[in-house]
Amino acid sequence: MRNVSFDGFGPGTRILHLDRNMDPGTSVAPAIYQSVTHYSESAEDFVVNSTEPLNDQFYARHGNPTTSRIARVIADLEGAEAALFAGSGMGAIAAAALTVVSAGDHVVAQTGHYIHTTKLVTEYMPRFGISVSQVDQREVGAFAAAIRPETKLIILETPVNPTMHLTDLEAVADLARSRGIITLCDNTVATPLGTNPIALGVDLVAHSATKYIGGHHDLLAGIVCGPRPLIEKVWDTSTILGAIAAPFNSWLALRGIRTLPLRMARHSQNGQAIAEYLEKHPKVSKVNYPGLPSHPQHDLAKRQMKSFGGLLSYEVRGGYEGGRRFIQNLELPLNAGSLGGVDSLVIHPSAMWGGRLPPEVVKEQGITPGLIRMAAGIEETNDLLADLAQALEHV
Repeated sequence: MRNVSFDGFGPGTRILHLDRNMDPGTSVAPAIYQSVTHYSESAEDFVVNSTEPLNDQFYARHGNPTTSRIARVIADLEGAEAALFAGSGMGAIAAAALTVVSAGDHVVAQTGHYIHTTKLVTEYMPRFGISVSQVDQREVGAFAAAIRPETKLIILETPVNPTMHLTDLEAVADLARSRGIITLCDNTVATPLGTNPIALGVDLVAHSATKYIGGHHDLLAGIVCGPRPLIEKVWDTSTILGAIAAPFNSWLALRGIRTLPLRMARHSQNGQAIAEYLEKHPKVSKVNYPGLPSHPQHDLAKRQMKSFGGLLSYEVRGGYEGGRRFIQNLELPLNAGSLGGVDSLVIHPSAMWGGRLPPEVVKEQGITPGLIRMAAGIEETNDLLADLAQALEHV
């Protein structure tokens, strides 16, 4: 088969074809390499295969050919030199963060983060002598004020789930680079088609590939992308922590990402339409969606996001009971704790977050009793709007 560089092709084309030369066979669909171990032809080859970072020809904890394919595709989408595909989004984030920091170091994190990122920085890092300062992500000055001489890492997430607050990635990345601090950004909600943090100066970009990259609620995986020397260090950490993606999950992610541009177009279309509809509804007091002109950071969203995605949150009147009645009467969105798949999902964050984080942390993150998080799927827009309308009648 003729080698093609694919330079100059758009992301939708590159997603489909970029990895096709990684398989020596002639099948159109990629193979699944289910083997845990690979043999070496010589002692010299064995030494190389067992020690070379990101090598997928030795042992499954070191790498896998199927996993290498999805890592290459996502690294290309993010404009990164290399990527490590992991067993979960938190596996990727934890491996990346723990590669950068050691006992005695300091981390700056946002007040608003995914639940388990919050637990990582507030509960686990301090246990190992790593101090953490949390700041309001909407204020660049807050990041600057929190930096200490021993600060080694700034952890970012934008838009943040579920409040949809944004972080000015370029400004924070410039600040960090001037101080020699590594930046790590969770780009799960925006996706590589919505925001490219590396292009804005961020060092490491992570995703829960379980969400939009996989896109079908049927796999658990994560990824971290960045400069090859740094990713090789993250790989070394990951071989110890063991947060490794299974070959079949890697294959599912590879299959799912082929349709990412098509799905994201519908996710974004539905997200925008739902946000605009709910903003005018008398039983909704507030809508959080970066595509709305009323979003306090809409100008920043337009500057650093190419699309606004399918995730939004909104305040249903009537507090906790209003939110409960609303979810109970929905017919299409399912009450399930994930996002980014083809089916629309909703959760009641005050119930979900309240069961996992202390009350003061929940309040600090802006999670109110009537807040609803909705991940718009790819259903017909009018069907989703009609369902929201009938459910709100019960509030």
